Amino acid sequence: MGNQSITAVKGFLAGAMHCGIKQSGKPDLAMLVSRVPATAAAVFTTNKVVGAPIVVGREHIRGGNVSACIINSGCANVCTGKRGLVDAREMCERTAVILTDRGIAMPTRNVLPSSTGVIGHFLPMEKIRSGIANLALHIGDAAEHGEAFAHGILTTDLKTKTAFTQFNIGRRAVTIAGCCKGSGMIAPNMATMLAYVATDAAISPTALRAAVRDTAESTFNCVTVDQHTSTSDTFAVLANGMAENPRIEPGTQSWRSFSRALEVLCDSLARQIAADGEGATKLVTVRVLGAATDADARRAAMAIANSPLVKTAIHGGDPNWGRFVSAAGYSGAKMNPDKAQCQVGKITVFRNGQPTDVSLANIQSAMQQFEVDITLNLGAGGKGTCRVYTCDLSREYIAINADYHT
Repeated sequence: MGNQSITAVKGFLAGAMHCGIKQSGKPDLAMLVSRVPATAAAVFTTNKVVGAPIVVGREHIRGGNVSACIINSGCANVCTGKRGLVDAREMCERTAVILTDRGIAMPTRNVLPSSTGVIGHFLPMEKIRSGIANLALHIGDAAEHGEAFAHGILTTDLKTKTAFTQFNIGRRAVTIAGCCKGSGMIAPNMATMLAYVATDAAISPTALRAAVRDTAESTFNCVTVDQHTSTSDTFAVLANGMAENPRIEPGTQSWRSFSRALEVLCDSLARQIAADGEGATKLVTVRVLGAATDADARRAAMAIANSPLVKTAIHGGDPNWGRFVSAAGYSGAKMNPDKAQCQVGKITVFRNGQPTDVSLANIQSAMQQFEVDITLNLGAGGKGTCRVYTCDLSREYIAINADYHT
């Protein structure tokens, strides 16, 4: 298969190492770098409580140029006051200085910081300072470097989450690759927990911002594990232009091609997040059709996906489909129960206001699969649709979060 990690993109280097934050000894410091200046766009959490790296990241991304990301895992640097901001800025400054010394010119403002982990703890900056100095000397463009980067951003995740795609713009091959982390505290209201995408496309800042915004809305903003929006959510795309394609501008055919490819890649990452939800044993896809508007479809889909009664029924394989219909009913979306229809997998369980004559055993069998699909037509007569990814709610989820801090 060859390299399909984030370092498969021309001109990008990456790596990760253990610098001493995580007691487990697992990688807890990661770096992504473009050899040449890159255009960048990002979206961040809409939570009113944000980590210091979000404050700094918003400042640095404003100019549309970010060529490096420095990420620590195991400590979120949230609710840490002025010291947290000083520490986040120092992470950027030290990364920039060391990369410049290595021959990759890097202004501090072109570094994007991220931190993920426990809230309310200061970063161990002595460990991070020495870690950055060491890591910058060991980043590279091999598959192992990209795989290490994907590992270095994880917290409670059980698996790395990566995606890769290539397509043509004119006669030029363009590569997009990325990775993300997210398992708990997942209900993005902007993008996702932490997600980094690299591409060698040549694209204007305006075009990239539009593609990132639209993609976030249709993919990462449509995944939920526990209805808890993180304080550290970051979705960043870096584009270094090394594919040498004609520069992509908003609204053009090349922009539409780029946007489609980015959406497919991020949709894969979103599914992987739901499948690796804390304590998850099932990947659930909720589709809502026949809504008055897309916004109504989203309200209903999220109500179903976030319902503890729905999620526990799915965990137990309980064919209690009434929970799906009733969740849509309280969502605030327009709904006509007398024209509504609900399916579990390919089995229609509810149609025109009443249950269908189907075997509960067949419904139970469909709900016992790893992938469970729920489709609900609201019967509102519109063309609004939405698809949301989620997972079941297990006893293991409770155990993980009851003991997370300790």
